[in-house]
Amino acid sequence: MRHGFLLINKPTGPTSHDIVAIVRRVLPEQSIGHLGTLDPAAEGLLVLAVGSKALKVVELFKGLPKAYEADVRLGAVSTTYDREGVITEIPQKPGWEMPEPAAVQRLLNEKFTGKIAQVPPAASAVHIGGERAYRKMRQGRAVDLPPRDVTITECTLVSYEHPIVRLFVRCGSGTYIRSLAHDFGAALRIGGYLSALKRTEVGEWKLEHAVTAESVRWTDVLPLKEVLKSFPGVMLTAEEAKDLSFGKNIAKEVAPDTIAWCNDLPIAILEPTEDGRAHGRKVL
Repeated sequence: MRHGFLLINKPTGPTSHDIVAIVRRVLPEQSIGHLGTLDPAAEGLLVLAVGSKALKVVELFKGLPKAYEADVRLGAVSTTYDREGVITEIPQKPGWEMPEPAAVQRLLNEKFTGKIAQVPPAASAVHIGGERAYRKMRQGRAVDLPPRDVTITECTLVSYEHPIVRLFVRCGSGTYIRSLAHDFGAALRIGGYLSALKRTEVGEWKLEHAVTAESVRWTDVLPLKEVLKSFPGVMLTAEEAKDLSFGKNIAKEVAPDTIAWCNDLPIAILEPTEDGRAHGRKVL
């Protein structure tokens, strides 16, 4: 078997856990996880970690930037900020017209690009006092989420065919595209919610290179040594590699999250010790 990452094109409908279960059956391999979920109503790129060694390095890929194609339905709002919630139509005010594309793009540049304060949807997995926000909402309890800073590096108008606006969004981890859709509709003074979402990029990986869960083969798994090639690395002797495997620190000065290599294979994630040596935080 290969240890590495797998790019899956997830359709709308199944959960991310459902996709993992399908891949476990098709390969077959039980040691499979993911680098971040997609909602059932969303489609697009889902990155899976395959094999026990790959699961150990998932921590290195938290917070990867992502890119999306987002459809915003104007003229209505949703309790969940997407099509899964209770939809309320908003009567169009007399004289309202969709601004010209250049004006819409200026609005996106000014209000929805850069470091912005964003309030997550009440129906989200954000913790409030140790409890998920969506659970409080489902129980009819008040949900008061404070704004938090997120980074959107690109927010571009792709098309507009009333009532749907399509946006391309490239953003940092923690950004809620549902909140962006809701806030964008409010900024246009007509209301809006997220009607469709496709994730096209996760870090350096793109949807165009993904396969379906049902058609996956072992040859589709990106080898671990390719996945880790962008991290700082250090070459070890066979003796040093053996010492790491027994939990011993080795005489190497390293930066945090340095990958230890031996015979062209990654063998550990290293971290520096106070005495200038290297400790194997995770031995692969």
